[in-house]
Amino acid sequence: MTKPRFTIDQHEHIDMRLATIRDELLNLYVDVSRAYPKAGPEARHLGRAYESVDKARCELESAMFREHPEQGSTSVYYPPSETRR
Repeated sequence: MTKPRFTIDQHEHIDMRLATIRDELLNLYVDVSRAYPKAGPEARHLGRAYESVDKARCELESAMFREHPEQGSTSVYYPPSETRR
């Protein structure tokens, strides 16, 4: 059985959540990197976390364009920072 995939509305809802999570992880990474070595485990894991969110956003954006080519937009998964919470 095939999974249902996201509707365009679901893509538009999850995008903002992921962008907000990514921004928060990046801010935490910068804060921790100022106090601990970037190559140390304290900062390194936060760096990997925000990079993983970026990879997920990229894959979801690709899925959105495959599944909704007429409605998809690059601003869905990469919204302007002023529109984020």
